Amino acid sequence: MAQLMRISELAQAAGVSKRTVDFYTNLGLIQPAQRTESGYRLYDPNMVDVIATIRQLEASGMALDDIGKDLTTATAADLAEIVSKLNTDLEALRTLAESAGSNAHGMATSLAVRAHNLIVMATELLIAMPDV
Repeated sequence: MAQLMRISELAQAAGVSKRTVDFYTNLGLIQPAQRTESGYRLYDPNMVDVIATIRQLEASGMALDDIGKDLTTATAADLAEIVSKLNTDLEALRTLAESAGSNAHGMATSLAVRAHNLIVMATELLIAMPDV
């Protein structure tokens, strides 16, 4: 088993503040693996990937409540794979919008709305099909 991390070590490894780790813990998005005798929370190093996934989903416009629901029905690896694909698709949409010329802003806005709808649909699929 990998060595467990204190909150400050997890925060540093994930590139977030200790307050963010505490906030995500209080929301139930991440869980400590155990506590020390003096009550300090210790986290599995895999929580770094979970935090990265949470931040990517949050940056894509998902609400933390929805992310929490997804994390209880899917693994972090499932979500990370979906986020990776969505990021690839979003980059392709950005490239298309940049090449559109003078109407690029309107097209980019429309594409962003469609991308958000795709994210919501992917989330709903994860909830409906937890074995995926």
